[in-house]
Amino acid sequence: MRKLTLLLVGLFLVTFQYTNAQGAPDYNGGMKVKLNEDGSKYFRIISWAQIWAQHNSDRPLDANGNEQSDLNFSLRRARVLMYAQINKRFLILTHFGLNSLNGDNLSPTGKGDSSQLFFHDVWGQFTLTKDHAIGGGLHYWNGISRANNQSTLNMLTLDNQRQSWATIGLSDQFARHIGVYLKGKFDRFQYRVAINDAVTNNLQESATPTPGGAAVYAGRRLLGSKDAGRTYAGYFDYHFLDQESNFLPYKVGSYLGGKKVFNVGAGFFFHPKGSVIANSAGELAGEDVSIYAVDAFYDAPIGGKGAAITAYALAQFNDYGKDYTLGRTYETGSLLHGHVGYLFATEKATKFQPYVQFDSRQIDAIDDNATSFGVGINTYLSGHHSKLSLEYFNTKYGNADAVSTITLQAMIYL
Repeated sequence: MRKLTLLLVGLFLVTFQYTNAQGAPDYNGGMKVKLNEDGSKYFRIISWAQIWAQHNSDRPLDANGNEQSDLNFSLRRARVLMYAQINKRFLILTHFGLNSLNGDNLSPTGKGDSSQLFFHDVWGQFTLTKDHAIGGGLHYWNGISRANNQSTLNMLTLDNQRQSWATIGLSDQFARHIGVYLKGKFDRFQYRVAINDAVTNNLQESATPTPGGAAVYAGRRLLGSKDAGRTYAGYFDYHFLDQESNFLPYKVGSYLGGKKVFNVGAGFFFHPKGSVIANSAGELAGEDVSIYAVDAFYDAPIGGKGAAITAYALAQFNDYGKDYTLGRTYETGSLLHGHVGYLFATEKATKFQPYVQFDSRQIDAIDDNATSFGVGINTYLSGHHSKLSLEYFNTKYGNADAVSTITLQAMIYL
């Protein structure tokens, strides 16, 4: 373990020294193609990749009963996002890629399920007024919280707070629903609301509730789309200081002192009869799924030499139905999450940002709690566009033994 830690730290420092010596060009707005002289008609392409080296000494045996390696490499995310406007009255966005490609799910010829690109987002949007728009398709205008609308381009922590993406694979496809949304703002108050179809074949596509047992998230499949086919979501936040853009739905994780932001928000997700229980006679009945949250986000420069602080706090309340639990990720109960990072003052291009995060989850099904703690550091070689992250993360679930991981991430986005 000590040797591995030294190896990861050494790789981290060597990579930093090499890249810093090369310098970093200005980003200048990215890969944007103007279709007319003033740039009002355009299309833009964004591409990013996150590569992981992760150590976990507590990995379970594989399917053949063999021990697994403590150190593993993966392509955490590989994405391409494109959007275009040839008229300010409408916009189209397309986002595709893959996630978590590793030695266990690679295929010999690249034709396996995990090797395939898929659409994350495809939506069209129409302008109603200067500050309000309506759209539809496979979209990411989510409810619940800022964290459930998180961008993966500029997170403060290594990865997302997993329980905040509270509907992935249950009612949606990878945090995206098919439906219609309305978004906009009234001065400093921003809003996004959506009505969507729930997915039929979700993570519990073969599960049925046992008589008198816990709920199963299978309302649309077991009760039909008429009774259990719709979901409703919304998120609302008030911007006390600098206003953030809501041109796209993806919420920024850290501005690195580029803005002075303080927002307070609240949101919800509601799926009538989304879950199903069975009585002692085996008769099925729907249970409403409801998730609510309040949160606060602060990001501001400190002094005049480039220092900055970023902080986020979230309280989330989950009701997936009676004693619901799935994969130690989705549970009826509650969540408290917080993280804070400090960007050190420097006039150099390379910047350092240590951070800490903490979660506490109350879980009805086990009548116990789960806690997580993480500490890490981001090294920005060219802002979020070229970044190295090193994180230690520890999770304790009920009476089970704690599980720890150390992850090194290299990220580039253009």
